[in-house]
Amino acid sequence: MKKKLTSFIKISIALGLGLIVIWLSVRNVTPEQEVSIFNSFKIANYWWVILSILIGISSHLMRAVRWKMLLEPMGYTPSTWSTFLAVMVGYFTNLGIPRSGEVARCSVLYKEARIPVDKSFGTVIVERSIDMLIFFSLFFITITSQYSYLDNYVQKQIYPKINEKFDFIPTEHLFGNTALILFAITALVFFAFRKKIFASNFWKKISKLFGGIWEGLISISKIKQPLLFIAYSLGIWVFYYFMIYFCLLSLPETANLGLVVGLSVLVIGSIGIMITPGGIGLYPVLVAETLFLYGITKESGTGIAIGWITWSAQTVMIIIVGAISLLIVSAHSKKNNVALQKDKE
Repeated sequence: MKKKLTSFIKISIALGLGLIVIWLSVRNVTPEQEVSIFNSFKIANYWWVILSILIGISSHLMRAVRWKMLLEPMGYTPSTWSTFLAVMVGYFTNLGIPRSGEVARCSVLYKEARIPVDKSFGTVIVERSIDMLIFFSLFFITITSQYSYLDNYVQKQIYPKINEKFDFIPTEHLFGNTALILFAITALVFFAFRKKIFASNFWKKISKLFGGIWEGLISISKIKQPLLFIAYSLGIWVFYYFMIYFCLLSLPETANLGLVVGLSVLVIGSIGIMITPGGIGLYPVLVAETLFLYGITKESGTGIAIGWITWSAQTVMIIIVGAISLLIVSAHSKKNNVALQKDKE
């Protein structure tokens, strides 16, 4: 009962956060902006969006193939079709219940290929660890390569507002100095309370996360074709990138922004997906804020429009393909149950 209540509270908080973000993003929208947003939806070239959806499905298929490679060293050889169905059901489940997809896909694989859940779940943890490593790498690359745009955003949008309300605070090198002060305070607190920190549940979770990443990297050596596995892992994120980039090509205002912008949208948008279920509410807002760095003004409504187009395309794809996958798995399960009953008779 306690676990169910905790899960319910977590789901409610996640969905509530998404709804709050939606409300905050639309409450100050002017009539002119509304017209601009609807016009963006009208003039969008949806052939690019369809191509984005196909690329999205391909990325999930590549994930299914990569998952097979992790299962093979344990002596399991499921079909690509089985792992693909499991992956899509996992994504579908995650939309409704955050963080439930990992267990769901392992349960589906058990029904499809009789692979024990505890065995397949370990490979999912390895997958997540590798994906997190790639994401952190892309995040670092994006922040360092796009520093000039971030600095320009801070100079024009953040500092003036600080000066208006707190004119006694010098804004020259404010964020750099703040970062140094926070780092120094954190280092002092860590040193002073290191014994309690090492014994805390938070530290154990952080250690477990990085331990999982390390184990994931080590496990690659056990795979028959480690270089191919790495190629698939990178390929998944390349496909994620083109999912975003093709959606940017759907509107004239964003079509000529360049390849680098797609990377920024991918990285920042992914944060929204991690925070709220499927990125609901938060993803379009983060996309709009990211595009603002590159000259897409909020008044134009293009940033919000492209954020919703990108989010809707991938969400609709997951709902349709995930629901179909769930129906196929259910049909297979019924057939297997009927076969077992006949064998008993």
